[in-house]
Amino acid sequence: MSKAAALPKPSEQEQQAAAAQAATTAREESQSDTGRRLADTVVTVAHLHGSEKAAILLLALGEDAKPIWDRMDDDELREISQAMSNLGPVKAETVEYLIKDFVNRLSGSGAVTGSYDQTHRLLLQFLPREKVDALMEELRGPAGRTMWDKLANVNEQVLANYLKNEYPQTVAVVLSKIKTDHSARVLTALPPEFALEVIQRMLRMEPVQRDILEKIESTLRTEFMTNLARTSKRDSHEQMAAIFNNFDRQTEGRFMSLLEDKNKDAADRIRSLMFVFEDLSKLDPGGVQTLLRNVDKDKLALALKGANDEMRNLFMSNMSERAAKLMRDDMAAMGPVKLKDVEGAQQEMVVIAKALADRGEIMLAEGSGEEELIY
Repeated sequence: MSKAAALPKPSEQEQQAAAAQAATTAREESQSDTGRRLADTVVTVAHLHGSEKAAILLLALGEDAKPIWDRMDDDELREISQAMSNLGPVKAETVEYLIKDFVNRLSGSGAVTGSYDQTHRLLLQFLPREKVDALMEELRGPAGRTMWDKLANVNEQVLANYLKNEYPQTVAVVLSKIKTDHSARVLTALPPEFALEVIQRMLRMEPVQRDILEKIESTLRTEFMTNLARTSKRDSHEQMAAIFNNFDRQTEGRFMSLLEDKNKDAADRIRSLMFVFEDLSKLDPGGVQTLLRNVDKDKLALALKGANDEMRNLFMSNMSERAAKLMRDDMAAMGPVKLKDVEGAQQEMVVIAKALADRGEIMLAEGSGEEELIY
């Protein structure tokens, strides 16, 4: 008989004791794991703002939340919708912790995800489309809880371009409500005489009545912020075209070639939206001269060294005869130059041209050749 066969068999009492010990150990490990998950959930919930907790609850309730939405005022709708659209993925444990009364109903679907599109679809189920569209347009606009917070995140030139068409008294009220450093930048961007009038109105300004202030806020929301949100939207192709514009020519060509193999339509769309050095040929004479005044002469010579005859003639014809001769002499004196240096100089000119266009000093036609202009 083998040694193994000779080992005594555990008694029934010993077997029961071992099973009980194993069950206790498994239960303790399970409780420990559950405790850790619960602790993590408590920490997560502790970092949520009230509006975020409400957003998770409403997302989980879906259409059943209509009575709650109906009782909210405009400010509450904006705050909850803003929080909902920024939530991202929310773990099921967090959802269950926040709304224990709905654990059984949620257990089948698990986590919820808050996004701009999800918020838009949900609101459309129980609010008028006009109200939802206005609300979501505002969410796409600059960040900030109040109108004045949002204006603080609007570029001063953009804000000045809007305000210069308003009454000086209205502009004075607006600039008195936003931060002083931003007001200073906006005043600098306004026409000098108009800015002086605004300053004088601000010096003499009495406390503004609430109904007037609310009317100004409403006008800014409906006329300025909504239009700003619409004009600032960019689809994924426009965003990718902007990225491709920042590649060097070699990298751009490599990615464009790979993309054409996978999705030719997307590649063609991106190419049509890109703005490249050759698109500077669409500048009018005034735009060319403005660009020439802002480009370093050495960089210009290097960029034109590798340009085609059309581009060279465009810039040379907008110089004085003497300046054009000096430029040709400088280009001849360079001798052979590296292609990457030429492309770098040309890209720098494109960047400068875009900056001038953003300030409204020149107008650039899109790379597609369409008549739409960038201001």
